[in-house]
Amino acid sequence: MDDCRDKRRRRCTTLTCGTDNNNDMEKMMHRETERQRRQEMASLYASLRSLLPLHFIKGKRSTSDQVNEAVNYIKYLQRKIKELSVRRDELMVLSRGSFLSSSNNDSKEEVEMMSRKNHVVVRQCLVGVEIVFSSRCCGGQPRFSSVLQVLSEHGLCLLNSISSIVDDRLIYTIQAEVNDMALMIDLAELEKRLIRMK
Repeated sequence: MDDCRDKRRRRCTTLTCGTDNNNDMEKMMHRETERQRRQEMASLYASLRSLLPLHFIKGKRSTSDQVNEAVNYIKYLQRKIKELSVRRDELMVLSRGSFLSSSNNDSKEEVEMMSRKNHVVVRQCLVGVEIVFSSRCCGGQPRFSSVLQVLSEHGLCLLNSISSIVDDRLIYTIQAEVNDMALMIDLAELEKRLIRMK
C-alpha cells in the first residue's frame, strides 16, 4: 500500500517538474525574443535619427518626438521636390524657347516671331496630365480661361495651377485630371492646340 502511494507521489512530482521546466523554457524564449525585438527597434530608430538633419531632432529625446520630426522632414522634402519640379519645368520651357531663337540662321524678324510664340510642354504625371505653358506677358497673350477651355474640350479638369513671370514671359504650370477614364487623351494634339492659341 505504501509502495503504491510512493509511486504516485513520484509520478506527480515528475509531472510537476516537467510542467515547470516547460513554463521556464517558454518564459526564457519569450524574454529572448523580446530582447531581440527591442535591439532591432533601437537599431532602426538610430538609423532613422542618422538620416534626419540635426535641426529637426535637436532637443528631441523621446522616440515618438523623433518619429514625428521624421514625418515633418518627409513633408518638407515633398514640398521642396514639388517646388523644384515646377522650377525645372519653367527652365525647360525657357531653354527650349531660347534654343529655338539662338540659331545663327534666324533673322531678327524670325527671332522676334519665335519669342511671340507660345511654348508648351505636355506630359503625363501621377494625377493625370501636367502642362507647362509659356507665353509673352505683353499683349496678345492667351487668357487663362482660353487655356481652361482647351483643357475642358480635351476632357481634362483643372486640379491646380501655378503662374509666374520670368523674363517677360508668363509661365503656367497646370496639373489636370481626366474627367472620363474611358477617354484617350492625345497629348501631342493637346500640345499643338495650346501652341496655336492666341
